[in-house]
This record gives sequence, C-alpha cells and structure tokens, in this order.
Amino acid sequence: MKAKKNIIASLLQEYDIKTAEDIQDALKDLLGGTIQSMLEAEMDQHLGYEPYERTDNGNYRNGTKPKKIRSTYGETQINVPQDRESSFEPQIVMKRQKDISSIEQKIIAMYAKGMSTRQISEQIEDIYGFEVSEGMVSDITNKLLPEIEEWQHRPLSSIYPIVFIDAVHFSVRENNVIKKLAAYIILGINEDGQKDVLSINIGQNESSKYWLSVLNELKNRGVKDILVLCADGLSGIKESISVAFPDTEYQRCIVHQVRNTLKYVADKDKKEFATDLKTIYHAPNEELGHERMERISEKWHERYPNAMKSWSTNWDVISPIFKFSADVRKVIYTTNAIESLNSTYRRLNRQRSVFPNDTALLKALYLATFEATKKWTQILRNWGKVYGELSIMYEGRLP
Repeated sequence: MKAKKNIIASLLQEYDIKTAEDIQDALKDLLGGTIQSMLEAEMDQHLGYEPYERTDNGNYRNGTKPKKIRSTYGETQINVPQDRESSFEPQIVMKRQKDISSIEQKIIAMYAKGMSTRQISEQIEDIYGFEVSEGMVSDITNKLLPEIEEWQHRPLSSIYPIVFIDAVHFSVRENNVIKKLAAYIILGINEDGQKDVLSINIGQNESSKYWLSVLNELKNRGVKDILVLCADGLSGIKESISVAFPDTEYQRCIVHQVRNTLKYVADKDKKEFATDLKTIYHAPNEELGHERMERISEKWHERYPNAMKSWSTNWDVISPIFKFSADVRKVIYTTNAIESLNSTYRRLNRQRSVFPNDTALLKALYLATFEATKKWTQILRNWGKVYGELSIMYEGRLP
C-alpha cells in the first residue's frame, strides 16, 4: 500500500495531474513507456546482448521505427527497435498490429467464467508478464453496465406460451457483512419454441409487491400474455400473477416440489420415495393423481410426517399439469432449459465464494448467461405438437 501511494504521489508530481483528463493522458504516456521498455527487453533477448555490450554477433541494433498503436486510452506512439538482419519479431506488439485493446476482451472472457478481479489480475500477469490492477479489471468490466441496462430493458415478444422463474443463491458482501442474495432468472419459451432469458433480477425479499413489480416490468417491455408460468413456491408469486396476468395458469414447478419433499427423507428411502412421487405427476388425470398423492402420504406418514404436507396444501397449483399430454408435461416439468442455465450459474459459485457487491454479481450473471445462450440455436423437441395442443387448450390466445 505504501509503495502504491509513493507511485501515485510521483505521478501527481510528474504529470501535474489536476483533472480526470490529466489522468488519462498520464496513463496513455505510461502505457507507451511500458510497451517501449518491453520491446527493448525483447530485442535484448533476440540479439543475446544488451546495448553497448561487446559481442561477436553479426546482427546488431539498427535504430527504431515509429509506430502508432491504439488502446483504450487513445493513440500512442512507440518506437519499435530494428535489427540489421530484420529478423526481430516483437511479441508484445506484433508486426502490423496496431490495436492492443483486445486485452479487454480477454479480461471480460475471464470474468464470464466467474474469475474474481484478483484472479484475473494474476492470470494476466502470468500469461503476458505485465500487471493489470484489480481496479483496472473492474473498470473494464464496468463498461458492460450500459449494455446490461439496455439488455434488461429490451423489447420482448407479446406472447410467451411458457415462462419459468427460478432462483439461484449467491453470497454477496455488503458493508463488510456477507449475506445471501437470490438471483431470479426469468426464462421464456416463445411462439417459435425458442428459449430466451427475459430478465435477471437480484433481490433479497420475496413478496407480492416485489413480484408484481417484476411482472409489470415484463408487461412494460411488451409482454401481453403468458399461457403457463412455472415457478417454485416463491412468496407472493401466486397473488401477483393473478393481478398482472389474470388469465395465466400458474403451475408449481414439479422438479422443485419433488426436491423439497425429498429433503425430509433419509438417504436410504429416497429412491423408493422418488419413484412413488413420480406416479403422482405421471398419472393420466387429476383424480387419479390426487388418489395416489393421498395413498403415498398415508404410506410414509409414520416415518416422514411432514414430507407430503406441501402436496395437499398446494394441490391447486400442482394440478394444472394433469390437463396436458405427455409432450406438454415434459416441457413444463423437466425444466431442462432452466437447469442447464443453473449449472452455469453454480459454476460461478464454485469459482467465487463471495461477490464484493451485487453489481459484480450482476455482471458475472450477465456474462455467464450470454455464454450459455450462445448455444441455444434449436427449437424445443416436439414443439409443433406442444404448440398445437396449447392453441386448443387456450383457444384464441395464440396466433
């Protein structure tokens, strides 16, 4: 820290810095000087001796050649060392290379993989041999914020046959206290059967008011109708859907329902219990599904009295799935799309145990989403059948 302060004091004195523009000019000058020193060191290595050193080498320095390079600080002129045999191939700025700002893209790519600013700084130094401060990494990734803002407010399709809302939890530092924040991912399936992440919302408290604001934001971005909205038992979500999209069917996420049930079950019984639960949501109709639910509740009640309570309590939002065929059910309850996204987000958790703030989390989530969705080029399997069934089930609401 003391060494850094001394460097800053020297810079202030050397460049007579008084404005932010002066800082940019100073950094541009320092960048040019750093590259110049590295080029000279590369020439020393190429020739095998330093300037003014005696040698029998027939090749020797032969002046310099001016060259303008572009960086994020603007244009900078450097003097590229020349040798008599013209065999020198500089690496820091290669021949015919005039733009060195691509380092920013490398930094952003590392950030997308969940690396922290410190890890990126160390990686750049290991690979390229020069130091990039954590602050500079933050500055570079902060350039994404306007892009994220634009993405979060882009216009959406007017109709989404199916929408999923899911939460992934992350540790974030705030005022030197680490707290858990939920990132709510809203994934839509559009009329063409293509997946699209509609929004990423970072929030602390679930409530009807919170979810109503989230759903109203979708409306303000052009969404007029959602046929089926699939989500876990998020606090306040049911009431908010009925206000924002009164014709939308709320379907409790079957995958989460099963997982939440099995949390109460000992490992030795989980396989049998899961097989029993499958008979409920695979039932051909609601009546048989309800009968099986009651029978399974009775079977396991003595050992796990709380495991099946949420099934009977939430039956009204579990049961809509029974009106659909196996093709539509599979789209709704397998949630492969959201699960593949979540696995990408969980890798962020493995890379970084704590995010320094929620802005850093949002940047990482945005980049991870962009990387994951680049592969989404195909429509959902059997989408023609699914769309046809939804058109009949929700007559007049799909084109």
